[in-house]
Amino acid sequence: MPQTDHAMLRSLVLAIAFLGSLVLPATAQQQPLRSECLAMANAPRAIPVSFRRMAAKSQEVAITYVGHSTYYIDTPEGVRIATDFNGVYRTGRLPDVVTMNRAHSTHYTLFPDPKIPHVLHGWGENGQAAQISTRVGDVYIRNVPTDIRRYYGEGSGGQMIKDGNSIFIFEVAGLCIGHLGHLHHKLDETHFAAIGRLDIVMVPIDGTYTMSLDGVSEITKRLRASVVLPMHRFATPLDEFMRLIGQQFVIDQRTERTLKISRDTLPGTPTVIILEGV
Repeated sequence: MPQTDHAMLRSLVLAIAFLGSLVLPATAQQQPLRSECLAMANAPRAIPVSFRRMAAKSQEVAITYVGHSTYYIDTPEGVRIATDFNGVYRTGRLPDVVTMNRAHSTHYTLFPDPKIPHVLHGWGENGQAAQISTRVGDVYIRNVPTDIRRYYGEGSGGQMIKDGNSIFIFEVAGLCIGHLGHLHHKLDETHFAAIGRLDIVMVPIDGTYTMSLDGVSEITKRLRASVVLPMHRFATPLDEFMRLIGQQFVIDQRTERTLKISRDTLPGTPTVIILEGV
């Protein structure tokens, strides 16, 4: 074989090896970092194959109301998540993942237990938005940044910090679970597009410290999740919230703190579920 042919063959082998090095990490990753909830929102008539497989197993997720804006989410593979975690509202073992928003100290802590392996802040640094896209065990976690009002020590006059809050979304066992955080303003079309489909949504209903009941009820109706879990329930204006979101939602008052749910057991009619508080 001529020397030029040898050189061309060697170059071809090196090129194939290089391309293989680019492809192998992606194909080796069994669960890529992509949102199935966004895929379902963009193609509502087609449920992705991976979600159909999860739904076929009827895997249950346990959601426990711990207090204020903290819910514990326990996944089928045993990953425990705590939302708007400040270290005070706790039950059982430590969470594996905590999410935080910095409205005030009931929604975050800068000194979480060092044994918690995954601490996710809903705010970024140096004026940048938080960008979260991570998988922990069987759950994929992402965020949608929103603005937040300035609080004590940060100025006054109701000024807003751009991208200072996050809506966290947890995708697990074929369910799309959203936590609106300490939401302070209405959502626009870009927010709704970034959120995608939600089956379960955790909504602040205080009507004052976050946003008005009119505003949060409009967001709740627009998201039209199968299950609405109220939070920020102190002095809860529940009757007024139910009046505002309309008759398309039913109310289900529970005497338990924990809801066990799967894709198969989502209610056919959008339902506000009130779990026992602490």
